[in-house]
Amino acid sequence: MKKEQRYTALYERLSHDDELQGESNSISNQKQLLMEYAVSHELPSPRHFSDDGISGTRFDRPAFLEMMEEIEDGNIGIVLVKDMSRLGRDYLKVGQIVEMFRQKDVRLIAVNDGTDTLHGDDDFLPFRNIMNEWYAKDTSKKIRSTFKAKGDSGKHVASATPYGYVKDPLDKNHWIIDEEAAEVVRRIFKLTLDGYGPFQICKILEADKVEIPAYHMQKMGIGLWKTREIQHPYRWSSSTVANILTKKEYLGHTVIFKTRKHFKDKKSHYVAQKYWQIFEDTQEPIIDEETFENAQKCRTGIKRYPNGWGEPHPLDGKMICHDCGSLMYCHRTSNGKRVAQYVCAKYGKQPVGTQCSSGHRINADAVIEIVKDTLRYLKNTIEDNPEEFEAKKQQERLKACRTRVDELERLICKIYEDNALGKMPESRYETLVRQYSKEQGELNEEIDKIEAFLSEVEENRKSGKRFVDLMSRYNDFDEVTPYMVNEFIDRIEVHERDRKGSIQTTQKIDIYFNFIGNYSMPEKELSEAEKAEMERVEAIKDKRHQQYLSRKARGVQKAYERRYDPVRRARLQKLKSENPNTYGIPAEEYDQEHFSRMSVVLADSVEADF
Repeated sequence: MKKEQRYTALYERLSHDDELQGESNSISNQKQLLMEYAVSHELPSPRHFSDDGISGTRFDRPAFLEMMEEIEDGNIGIVLVKDMSRLGRDYLKVGQIVEMFRQKDVRLIAVNDGTDTLHGDDDFLPFRNIMNEWYAKDTSKKIRSTFKAKGDSGKHVASATPYGYVKDPLDKNHWIIDEEAAEVVRRIFKLTLDGYGPFQICKILEADKVEIPAYHMQKMGIGLWKTREIQHPYRWSSSTVANILTKKEYLGHTVIFKTRKHFKDKKSHYVAQKYWQIFEDTQEPIIDEETFENAQKCRTGIKRYPNGWGEPHPLDGKMICHDCGSLMYCHRTSNGKRVAQYVCAKYGKQPVGTQCSSGHRINADAVIEIVKDTLRYLKNTIEDNPEEFEAKKQQERLKACRTRVDELERLICKIYEDNALGKMPESRYETLVRQYSKEQGELNEEIDKIEAFLSEVEENRKSGKRFVDLMSRYNDFDEVTPYMVNEFIDRIEVHERDRKGSIQTTQKIDIYFNFIGNYSMPEKELSEAEKAEMERVEAIKDKRHQQYLSRKARGVQKAYERRYDPVRRARLQKLKSENPNTYGIPAEEYDQEHFSRMSVVLADSVEADF
């Protein structure tokens, strides 16, 4: 297109901040002003490009981009604006645009600023652009300070409520529960405690035709999606579910200043949690604190495998290596038996064994049995001893210690008096003073420890009551579900086996319960005959293990494993072909062969006797 055929672009822009300055900045007034100027100055073929409600700090404005594309194609010869702030409020980018106009031989006219590049460069143009940017920055500061003052007073600063709440019609600064949405939120937390991940929860909600938050709020005429088209009203996303699970607003709190943005940025950015401000109990909670905290723990460090690896185990995220402190992940062994076992995550890091001494491999179902027995014992103990008998026993000991300390003080005073009156030899006096002073010092140390213990008991009294209340909700522990595990257990620390590398050995675990901490059942008292039998069995196990280590050191064990490997692979392949899901092994055989013993075993070790 030839230069004389190019048309005139009349560009108008209005932001929400400009609206505050009055009607003179409205799009209609800008159009009228620019058209009158174009007609009076006989500018060719004027055409409007308008961006309404868009900040000048952004340069992805639709009409602006369309105009720039026309300039690139050589179709526009003149750009007419009310003033330079209409082009933008970033002096560097506006300067680049003006330079591009010069290179494309496009005439720029800013009516109110008296700028017309036909008459040469305007020396004051860069300063005007700087002032326009300063205006945007100053406006941003004023808006931010307004929100800061509102937030510091504990009021909500978000324009929309979280899914599950709506604004109170009588007070827009107060939120009330949207029961329909709140029930979905509670369901998401319950599914999480049942062991489901965000993707699995999405599929469940989608199958039940549960409306996504955006669609639900759009139907109510609220939220940020009121005017947008939603093509899939039931297609939940994992990020939506994960975001719901982290919102502290569901505890009834007001959480503000979670995001921050520069006045030139298009999007806000999340900031570290330490910069948030939280005002508690500002609205009715949807989720109780215990459920919220358990959901956070449940989502930490869990690996969810595809169907070929089985469903997530109830203990996922709870098993911790005692030696290195890392999580332990659940694996199903490849020997055809699908035995769930936990292995330290750091042990297998290359080079193997450098970050942790061993895998601390442990049979998951044996741990489940120990958890069941411990919970049963705790329930019986609580039912039989509802009072805090341990605290009472310590209180009685504290009383006795104080009484004895007073007695010792009187005795020291008495022997001092006897020594002063010559009734007691000096050597005898010094001996008794040392003895009484030592006992008195030990008793004072014990008193300090007991007082600290009782103080801790008093502080944890509420936590203990919460555990008792939690225990009362269950009648038996025949089945351990992920929900139950998350309610009761904080973590389980797994120690190294007593005989490292042996299948025939015991392995210690520490179970840390919510509210009461580490707890283990007292050991069963054995008769002399039972002790002798246990020592005999342990001696046999030690002998066999030493034989295994000897064969391993001589290379005999490795040779045996190589000879046996084809047989093992053939057996595994047969099991897979018979049934690809369970490998042809009935569940009752699993229970009988692998899960009946309470001892924790290393299932995939080879320790043959020959």
